[in-house]
Order: sequence, then structure tokens, then C-alpha cells
Amino acid sequence: MNLDSAIHVFVCGNPALDFAATLRARRTVRFEMFARPDRLSAWYVESGVVDAVSPAQEADVEQAKTVREAIYQLVTARRLGEDYDGSALTVVNNAARRPPAVPQLTPAGRWTQATPEEALSMVARHAVELLSGPDVPLLKECGNPECTRTYIDRSRGMRRQWCGMESCGNKIKAAAYRARRKTAPAAAH
Repeated sequence: MNLDSAIHVFVCGNPALDFAATLRARRTVRFEMFARPDRLSAWYVESGVVDAVSPAQEADVEQAKTVREAIYQLVTARRLGEDYDGSALTVVNNAARRPPAVPQLTPAGRWTQATPEEALSMVARHAVELLSGPDVPLLKECGNPECTRTYIDRSRGMRRQWCGMESCGNKIKAAAYRARRKTAPAAAH
């Protein structure tokens, strides 16, 4: 996957879950979306966490990756009904304690400008709210074996199987269709 053509995807239903999903395919080829500081800055804005962010530095990327991995650990533990890892709790809570970005009212509406640390605090706060809130029973991992995204399943009957149709569902359905087509002629003879 070419990093420059890679775009951030927001299909998980919560900014903290989408943030945790920026390390893709954790069980296979592992693809890092925050390979450069500008990709982290872009994520903060594209996610809607903030409207503008000052340019991230390498240290901001390393801190973001640490918080991201802690969020992923905590979400996975909660989804599986396991105890939280103490160090992951500390990392997320410390990030959430930092001052968040403060929205401002402008003639055009609400505007939130942030430093990378303020934006990261907002992501950590989303994780705290998610993991202590009513959506915990709705957490699911994508049914695509190559995908490791966790999403909130608000579908009717909680029947959603993939993080997103465009990102995983269509790929799995197309592969299943091709497999059926491949075996169908052999079964007809």
C-alpha cells in the first residue's frame, strides 16, 4: 500500500476506535498510518476531533502511537470481558488528564484549533467515555480475518459483520462470490 495514496478511514463509530485502527492489519502485514508527522496531523483534522492542528513532530507521533496501542489494548480487553492492563490504563488516563483543545465561537460557527498534545487528549477522553459508557456491549471486531478494527455495531439485531462495507465487507463478499463461482462448474458436472 502506497502511503501517499492511503487515506484515513472512519468506520468504527467513535474517534478512539478509529484512532486505534491506524495500525492496520495487526495480525498480518501491519500497516502504519502514522509513518510521518503530517499523517498524524491530517488524522486529527480528518477525524473531526479538531478543525486545525499545529504541525506534529516526531515526538508527537511516538506519543500518539503509545496512546493508540494503550487504547487498542483496553478496547480489546473490554470487548473480550478481560481485565484491563494497568500500564495501558495509566497511559490513556495520563493523556486524558492533559488539557484538551477548547472550541471557540467564530462568526462562521464553532472552531477548534489544537496542538497535537491537545488533540491527543481529546482522543484519550473519547476512549474513556467509550469504555465507561453504554456502547461497550456493542463493541465488535471486524469479521475480515486480515482486519483488526473494532467498531460499534448499532445495526438492527447487531448483525453487522464488518467494520465497513467499502473497507472490508465488499472484499469478503467478492472473495466468497469468486470462490463459489470457481467451485460451481465442477459441482455441475
